[in-house]
Amino acid sequence: MNARRMTAVAAAALFTVGLAACGSDDSGSGSGSGGGDPIKIGIKFDQPGLGLQDGGNYTGFDVDVANYVAKELGRTPEFIQAPSPQRETLIETGQVDLIFATYSITDERKQKVSFAGPYFIAGQDLLVREDSDITGVDGLDGKRLCSVSGSTSAANVQKEVPGVQLREFDTYSECLDGLVNGQLDALTTDNTILAGYAAQEQYKGKLKVVGNTFSEERYGVGLKKGDTALCESVNKALEKMVSDGAWQKAVDDNFGPAGFKVDTETNPPKLDACS
Repeated sequence: MNARRMTAVAAAALFTVGLAACGSDDSGSGSGSGGGDPIKIGIKFDQPGLGLQDGGNYTGFDVDVANYVAKELGRTPEFIQAPSPQRETLIETGQVDLIFATYSITDERKQKVSFAGPYFIAGQDLLVREDSDITGVDGLDGKRLCSVSGSTSAANVQKEVPGVQLREFDTYSECLDGLVNGQLDALTTDNTILAGYAAQEQYKGKLKVVGNTFSEERYGVGLKKGDTALCESVNKALEKMVSDGAWQKAVDDNFGPAGFKVDTETNPPKLDACS
C-alpha cells in the first residue's frame, strides 16, 4: 500500500445506492447499465459501499465510477469479480479490460499493469471489536492481524510492527468472521472498506473502526500495461465525471449518509499522466 492519510467510508444503508447492474452467472459476472459493445470490468463483490454484489445488482462507489466511465467509452459494462490476489492476472490474461476495485497505484504493480486515475484517495486503518483496547498500529505487537492476500495493507503494518501475527485470507469476509468470534484481534485495510463493514446491521455494536489512519491509498483504474490510448480515454471520462458533478454525487450517495466526510484536500485527486 503506498502511504494513506484520509478519511472516507461507506455505510450499509447505502449499499442499494448506485447504478445497478443486471444479470449474473455461476462464473461471478454480470452486466451493468450502458450501451455499445461489452467491456469487462473487475470489481469487488464483497465490499459494502464500494463494490457489492446483491443478487444481480452491483452497488457502491467503485461501481458508480465504473458505470460512468463505461458509458463515456460507449460500452456496456460486464462486471467480473476481482479478488485482490488475482487482479494483475485478470488484466494480464485479458479476462478483464479494466479494474475498479480499491486498486492501489504502486510502483510494484506498475511493473505488470498500467493505471488510469487516481479517482479517489483513502487511508489505511484498523477494524477491531467494540471492547478492544487497540487504538492504533502501536498496539498490535503480539496481536493477531488479518488482511487479504495480495493486499499491501498487511505488509505495510508488518514493517511498522514486526511482532504482529499476520493472517491472510482471500476475502475480507473471512477476516470478519475471525474477528467477530475472537480468533483475530484486528483487520486492516482502507478506512472506506472497514467502515462499510462496521456499518452492516449484523456488526453494529460489535465492531468499530479505530479512526487513526496511518497511510495513503490512491485508487487507480487497472488496465493492460502500455495501453496508453485506453488510459487516456478513461482519464478523460474521469475528468468529465468530476466537472459535471457526477463524481461528487457518487461520493455523497455512497459515503455521505454514513456521516463520514471525504478529505477535500486530497479529493478529487489530480490524475496521473498515462504512460
